[in-house]
Amino acid sequence: MRNNNERLFLDVHVIQTIPPSNINRDDTGSPKTAQFGGVRRARVSSQSWKRAMRLYFNEHGMEGNVGVRTLEIVRYVASKITEIDSSISEEIAMEKAKGVIEIAKIGLKDDRAKALFFLGDIQAKKLAQAAIDDIKDKSEIEKIIQDNPSIDIALFGRMVADNPLLNEDASAQVAHAISTHGIQNEFDFFTAVDDLSPDSTSGAGMLGNVEFNSATLYRYANIALHEFAEQLGSKEAVVNAVKLFVESFANSMPTGKINTFANQTLPQLVLVTIRKDRPITFVNAFETPVKGNDGYVKKSIECLVKENNNTSKFVDEPLASMYVTVEEVEGLGTIGEKKETLRDLLNELNFKLTDAI
Repeated sequence: MRNNNERLFLDVHVIQTIPPSNINRDDTGSPKTAQFGGVRRARVSSQSWKRAMRLYFNEHGMEGNVGVRTLEIVRYVASKITEIDSSISEEIAMEKAKGVIEIAKIGLKDDRAKALFFLGDIQAKKLAQAAIDDIKDKSEIEKIIQDNPSIDIALFGRMVADNPLLNEDASAQVAHAISTHGIQNEFDFFTAVDDLSPDSTSGAGMLGNVEFNSATLYRYANIALHEFAEQLGSKEAVVNAVKLFVESFANSMPTGKINTFANQTLPQLVLVTIRKDRPITFVNAFETPVKGNDGYVKKSIECLVKENNNTSKFVDEPLASMYVTVEEVEGLGTIGEKKETLRDLLNELNFKLTDAI
């Protein structure tokens, strides 16, 4: 492991086109947008994509290495109690789980947390064992909840208003994705036929509007690797978790209205860099919106390449930089080492991280 005084950051940059869709909507049902560079952009919130990444962790990550965020924290710990000791009834397990959670000063109402609580699998099992062992010491219970954080808790953090000692600082940042160009939302007017409507009845059984847009997005995330390593305490765990983070950031997709639009796309560019000075987003590459009638992907990548070169005037060269692309543009090789597939990139990242951390 590196010296604790050394800083190390990983940046992930993605260019990805989304077809007509509404994957992240506001309180009125409209696709989220933002003003940037004086024009309206499509936007997907960081919380939306982090949720998609956490689902990807659950499906593709190592068993027991991800957390659960739930109001049903008592029931979750109670389930671990009955897994450990099947002779304990569900009713008694609920009582024991409630007792140990209340010792930690986690606010409950009607056997449910007052706010969503983030708990890792290992933490839940240890908390369940503490409940079985009838441990009453508050500091010991708090230590169980503080230690062995799951990778998503370590990456995305945990905030506990009732007991700040249980807070976990996030080692990762995920930006709101925005379109590299200006957009205008559109409307789909739809009708639905009543299959059992009498032949004499005309008209639709239901009608309405769905708002949508399409966009080429710039997406960005980073990890403070030095902090992440301190949280997990194992080089192997950090390397595996970072690879899963990059893979999930590239391959996950928020599911809003996905059955309506089937917007199952993948990135056109993934760029990963390891830096020792500071994390850097390339979003300013698109402060002047990309324009054109022959697509946005190639021009967006060209802007990203230019921004990458511009940042070299202000910061140190990265320790490592590698990318995967489906679109070749002039000067692309200046941003890093080309890899043919995402799997190749992740394999190379494994070596780079092992050397750097």
